[in-house]
Amino acid sequence: MQLRNYMPKTLFGRIFVIILIPMILVQCVTIFIFYERHWDSVTRHMASGLGGEIDYVVSQMGTVIDEQEFRQHQIMARDFFGFELSFTPDAILLPYGGPDASAAYAEQAFSDVLTGRLSHPYNFDLTSDPDRLFVDVQLANGVVRIAAGRKRLISSTSWTFFGWTMGSSVLLFCLALFFLKAQVRPIIQLANAARQLGLGRQSDDWHLQGAKEVRLAGRAFQAMRHRLNRQLTERTSMLAGVSHDLRTPLTRMRLQLALMPDVPETKELGQDIDELEMMIDGYLAFARGEGHEQTVSASVTTLLATLKSDFDKTDANRITWELDGLSIPEFPMRVQAIRRAFSNIIGNALRYAETAAVRVKHRQDMVYVFVDDDGPGIEPELRSEALRPFVRLETSRNKQTGGTGLGLAIASDIILSHGGELALDNAPQGGLRVLITLPI
Repeated sequence: MQLRNYMPKTLFGRIFVIILIPMILVQCVTIFIFYERHWDSVTRHMASGLGGEIDYVVSQMGTVIDEQEFRQHQIMARDFFGFELSFTPDAILLPYGGPDASAAYAEQAFSDVLTGRLSHPYNFDLTSDPDRLFVDVQLANGVVRIAAGRKRLISSTSWTFFGWTMGSSVLLFCLALFFLKAQVRPIIQLANAARQLGLGRQSDDWHLQGAKEVRLAGRAFQAMRHRLNRQLTERTSMLAGVSHDLRTPLTRMRLQLALMPDVPETKELGQDIDELEMMIDGYLAFARGEGHEQTVSASVTTLLATLKSDFDKTDANRITWELDGLSIPEFPMRVQAIRRAFSNIIGNALRYAETAAVRVKHRQDMVYVFVDDDGPGIEPELRSEALRPFVRLETSRNKQTGGTGLGLAIASDIILSHGGELALDNAPQGGLRVLITLPI
């Protein structure tokens, strides 16, 4: 069991937790220390002071008190201590059994003070009135009730402190979130740009911001992207230029060949020229695999439907399609490049097998295209070689079919440039399965 399994997956979530947990711990420790000292010190001092004043008032009244004396004590208690006194003659006070285990801390402290100071039986009430507390004291000829303000015993500073602590914490936390989002935003921009590059999609430069390290990473990524695009452009231009330069002498050779008599030697020379032109076309096709075609939102099912209509003209009885009932959202792609990749793969399947099948699946944010055939297939140890350019596999492909070994390489190159993957496996029909995975 590892901690990262319980941590948020995003950078924002993890920094959020890193800020939140210490803040909560600090606030908990602060509140705990405050309450410990507040209830242990302030509450006891307030209970002791109130209990001492009540004891003084009761001791001045004595054991037996008449009506005239009570009025004098009533005025004295009101003027000096703010108490309100009332007297019930001949009343009997119910014995006080002490606070129960669930009583509040202030009630327990007040009970301890009264028990230690008063020599008369007493009882008190802290809950019946929200503004006042009552202490009943048994005298020989009746019961005296002393009413005092609750704030004399229960301090409101605890709620003030709690409110101030929570309010300041929420305010500081909101400020931290604001600055946190500002720091995470350039990292998200960098991640999105890297994803677009991995998917082969165009992305514009953005204004670098954030921490120094993030700006350095963004500047390095932009330089890398420009360098990759320049290298791809130079590769495409070089292959196109070389192919164009080679076509000029080939055209002259074909013209000279047309003027020569039709003999076996000229026929073989013509075949060599045809093979050279086919190789040049293959190089151009490979170069166009990562060309500068614009990405547009398109549907894979629509693209495959157009290919189906093309292949049905010549191979309708040899290939089956499972495209009906699919609901796959459109996503950015280079339509002509993807079409070329699918066409190469399906064409290979029909070239080396009797029948083929095309099937499409959609799961979450991925599209899976299966192309199965009943041909000879490719041995597992040779499948990685089959995806390399200019590689032909003698054991699994008929050399008389022609080609330069670029069909699967071009398709794989296009799929990889879209952030996908091309894999080879065994087909249920016993031949080769080509699995194309594309992210939406």
